[in-house]
Amino acid sequence: MASIVKFDPPATPPEIDFPREERREIGAPERRTWVLYESAPAGLVAGIWECEVGRWRIQMDPTEHEYMVVLAGRCRLHATDGTFTEAGAGEALVIPAGFAGSFEVLETLRKHFVIVVGPAAN
Repeated sequence: MASIVKFDPPATPPEIDFPREERREIGAPERRTWVLYESAPAGLVAGIWECEVGRWRIQMDPTEHEYMVVLAGRCRLHATDGTFTEAGAGEALVIPAGFAGSFEVLETLRKHFVIVVGPAAN
């Protein structure tokens, strides 16, 4: 039987990684991920993510969409056309499939995330 998943602070250690060297623009921030829910058939992953200050290039897969809610800190997403969007505590945004640009953490960031793999972006 399926059960509800509550996003309490995780009791398990996170997966730790760093932006790949060829994608780094500012620093080499440590990123911590706790996957709290995963459904392969539905193409959905959700959890908590934390990151230190830094900036790196990102390229979303053509079928991968991310919805995020900032719990603490501040970030800025830079599009390749020079525009950017900032989000802080209590704010939410969607990084659409196919998005290319840079992810910048301005203040140590903690967020809830939901990644959905679906149809390719138009």
